[in-house]
Amino acid sequence: MKKLWQYLRLVGVFAKYSLMSSLEYRINFVAGVAVEMGWMVIKLLYVAIIYKAGTDIGILTPDHILLFVGTYMLLTGVYMLYFGNFCSLPGMVQQGDLDLYLVKPISLQFYVTLRRLDFSLLLPEMVAGCAMIAVGWKRAGLPVGLVPVGGFLFYLFCGCLLTYSLFLLPYLISFWTVSLGGIADISNALWDFNNMPSLIYGRRLRDLGTYVLPIFVITNFPGLFLMGELSTGACIWGAAAPVVFFVIARLLWRVALARYSSASS
Repeated sequence: MKKLWQYLRLVGVFAKYSLMSSLEYRINFVAGVAVEMGWMVIKLLYVAIIYKAGTDIGILTPDHILLFVGTYMLLTGVYMLYFGNFCSLPGMVQQGDLDLYLVKPISLQFYVTLRRLDFSLLLPEMVAGCAMIAVGWKRAGLPVGLVPVGGFLFYLFCGCLLTYSLFLLPYLISFWTVSLGGIADISNALWDFNNMPSLIYGRRLRDLGTYVLPIFVITNFPGLFLMGELSTGACIWGAAAPVVFFVIARLLWRVALARYSSASS
């Protein structure tokens, strides 16, 4: 617990200095917020079209879809908060910059993947996402109580943890290959599958995206829990998947690091 508290304090330090660094160049910070708001408006067009059509998709009403899209936007903001660290990893490996961090007295994976946090990408998505979740929740008439709210927040937290581990994996391939362009594009495309509820896809694709490559677990399980659409097995998998993929990411990180050749060698 002492070590966990130490790492949590380090996250706070990273957040403090990242925010200070961003606000030092305020025009860049404002421009980042403006660009992210532009993308957010484009995402909102999906919901506007659904409300204009006024039709249900299976058991999903437009209000349910608003809840799911709001969850997607909120978790997109969390993902984009540290996504830049993932993108910089291939360059650090190829240029030998990783040498500078090998001597740090903390976990190298923790430091490399969380050292810079971009709040200009988090804030618009977080505000809009929370607002959409609240409106969709109320309009859909979903239950409000200790169990529903606690379960929703729990699977939201699990989604955050799963996002980190699952989407770190493609960038670890940089220890073996020079270019990650195609792999990164595929990774981003997979994330965008969460833009709409998984229930709109076929059964085979849902199973693939839930149990094999669990991208649907990230943003769909909080809403599905509220709707009572999660089986007992799915509830257990929603809690277990973040642990399983964190272990996989951790093991692959160690294997990749053992293969790393420093700039001096």
